[in-house]
Amino acid sequence: MKTISAAEANRRFYPLLREVTAGEVITILSRGKPVATIAPVQADKAKREVARLSLLERLRRQQPLGECDWKREELYEI
Repeated sequence: MKTISAAEANRRFYPLLREVTAGEVITILSRGKPVATIAPVQADKAKREVARLSLLERLRRQQPLGECDWKREELYEI
């Protein structure tokens, strides 16, 4: 992970985006303290996929509460 000052990030914004696109995670500092992180979107996709798979597994294990003989029209009543 790379750190950079806010002023430097402002001056080098587009080169920073290229680095992030290549997989670099960059922390922005303001007065020496971290205030933001720029990271590739793929990292978030991986977390969402793990959460999705976890939810699906939990739903597969869950017992149904009851059966209903719903009609399509009833499901989409306005």
